[in-house]
Amino acid sequence: MPQANRNLAARMEELSLRQAELARLVNAEIGILTGKPGNVTDADVRRWLRGETKWPQDRIRLCLERVLSAPAEDLGFVPRKKRTAPPEEDPMRRRALLYAASGAVLAVGTSGASDHGRLGINDVRRFHRDYVTILRHDDAGRGPQQVESLAVELAARIQSSLAASTASTRVRDMLHRLAAEALSTAAFASIDGSAPQRARAHLAEALALAALSRDSETQYHVWNYMFLASSQRENHAEAVAGAEVMKRSSIARRDPLYASLGHLRSANALARTRRQSEALRALKDAERAFARASDQQRPEWIRFYDRSEFDALSSFVWTALGDHGKAEYCLHRTLASIPGEMIRNRALYTAHLSLAQAKQGEFELACATSRQAYLMLPSPSGSQRTAKTLAATRRVLIASGSKTPEVTDWIEESAE
Repeated sequence: MPQANRNLAARMEELSLRQAELARLVNAEIGILTGKPGNVTDADVRRWLRGETKWPQDRIRLCLERVLSAPAEDLGFVPRKKRTAPPEEDPMRRRALLYAASGAVLAVGTSGASDHGRLGINDVRRFHRDYVTILRHDDAGRGPQQVESLAVELAARIQSSLAASTASTRVRDMLHRLAAEALSTAAFASIDGSAPQRARAHLAEALALAALSRDSETQYHVWNYMFLASSQRENHAEAVAGAEVMKRSSIARRDPLYASLGHLRSANALARTRRQSEALRALKDAERAFARASDQQRPEWIRFYDRSEFDALSSFVWTALGDHGKAEYCLHRTLASIPGEMIRNRALYTAHLSLAQAKQGEFELACATSRQAYLMLPSPSGSQRTAKTLAATRRVLIASGSKTPEVTDWIEESAE
């Protein structure tokens, strides 16, 4: 009789994944890998859990590893025969050129060591180009599943190359930093897709890699997304503690822009723990630090934090404090200055604007704004943060009892 796969069951429980949800995620990964949706069902998942399927088909196994962020053997699967491939033949690396979604291919190369088996600066540059391309996909709202897949793929290729090759200490540190940043991007995509448990799994690995990089900026990057994952889980006490780590980091002491973001994260968490005076003080500290920040070269990920983003994050503080008028003012400032290529953020902040308007009783205006946000992103984008914000606006509209045609039409139109 087959032995139950306890490793797989434990990993699913750790990530709070049900059988049907795991099947759906694996099918989505197969779609990204091959261009055609998969046909894995919850019955297949039950066969895995019962141990009836010892070693899933290659493409299913690769996508399962991707969804659960663990090798197949660690998930309790047993290979049909002993593997003979060297470490550099990692399957995640072999599929680097296969990712595609919505008809758009991201050509991430098989960057790695030279023929002499030693990694150098040119390898770092190639990996870095792939990373920047992933960030551009993220800004364009290509969808969190695609971004998460590509970012984890990139981190896996970097780590595979490090394991199979030699490198100077400097190059090794740079690659550990890049792998940590890629996993942080994957975590943010998980957050955007409302999967905070999966985000935390990515961040745990990213934090270890950031420590290996010995770089304060990279560690700050990870803690920034740790804060967001805690907030999404509504563990605001943990979010307050995470913001303290950000504020006290060496990079925040050196660079006012990082200090500003730390203070603003702190203000948001404090507002949600009903510590109003402390939240307002942190918001003022964030404003003062932001004003001192100079225009200088910084890593790609922090470039999102410009004046438009400062206003957007400030609006969240005012919303948590119940001042929806000030929140609306900040969001109008954001939407007037946000870069055009940041489609995902524009849709998100337009949705938050509709919620602020609804909370002030401007129901017809909130409907029009909600419709703008809804039409801004393509339906398969999977940005659950935007969808949930629009759903919150809809609940306010329903609770208002308004019978005006604009409100009733939008409530009916947005039923899904």
